[in-house]
Amino acid sequence: MAAYKRKRGSLAEPAINTKKAKKQPPGTQQEGAAGEEFTVPPPVSEGKWKNKERVLIFSSRGINFRTRHLMQDLRTLMPHTKAETKMDRKDKLFVVNEVCEMKNCNKCIYFEAKKKQDLYMWLSNSPEGPSAKFLVQNIHTLAELKMSGNCLKGSRPILSFDPAFDRDPHYALLKELLTQIFGTPRYHPRSQPFVDHVFTFSIADNRIWFRNYQVIEEDAALVEIGPRFVLNLIKIFKGSFGGPTLYENPHYQSPNMVRYSLPSWVAGTSFIGLLSRLLHSYEAQEKLPNDQLV
Repeated sequence: MAAYKRKRGSLAEPAINTKKAKKQPPGTQQEGAAGEEFTVPPPVSEGKWKNKERVLIFSSRGINFRTRHLMQDLRTLMPHTKAETKMDRKDKLFVVNEVCEMKNCNKCIYFEAKKKQDLYMWLSNSPEGPSAKFLVQNIHTLAELKMSGNCLKGSRPILSFDPAFDRDPHYALLKELLTQIFGTPRYHPRSQPFVDHVFTFSIADNRIWFRNYQVIEEDAALVEIGPRFVLNLIKIFKGSFGGPTLYENPHYQSPNMVRYSLPSWVAGTSFIGLLSRLLHSYEAQEKLPNDQLV
């Protein structure tokens, strides 16, 4: 069929709307006639996301199952985090800054495993610094504790710090670093606009003790959720994962020195190994004559 050509000077044909009108309930026509409009309810969070803090949580190769579960618990409790594959042990720590840049993250929690029994945690402000290195002790994950507390996934926490953080300058620096890493930004897209749990950082025995509690609405009581771990400070560096040393903990003792200070028959053995050695020595004494026992 040939296309229709309009003659010069003739008026254009009026456009015909071929779409069918949608059926409306009987009450809507009267409301439209009255001049009322339908309003969509606003979202729960009306504010604008301004604090663009993003935390990268990953580890080196050689970690055990408890460390892997701890990382998963932290990612669940902190909606502003990102994950990354494990890093090779042969790589230098400065490579972590490049990984943070590729992931568009300005904070980092890096778990470093050594000798398959010692775990170290790096808290860093990438790429300018500062950064802090800790020895992680007494790890208990969410699945291991099985506490009665519970909180909404993605909710924002209250950060509670010990008054001792304001006495010493190195603790004040760690307080600011922990606040920027563990504090969920307001109006974050993956966060919920509710506050129902508390992150507590306490100082005891020259160590930082981390706990997570649920806030109960009725009486504002606290019920522990988990996880829990202890951070033993080693050093604070000016740069990210290196640089000049700002502070060194004089009370820190490396795990190798702790194992070296133990008796030779205790170090490097498990509880079952100790029992077997004690039983073996007891049986050897029973076989000796009475005159040799005196």
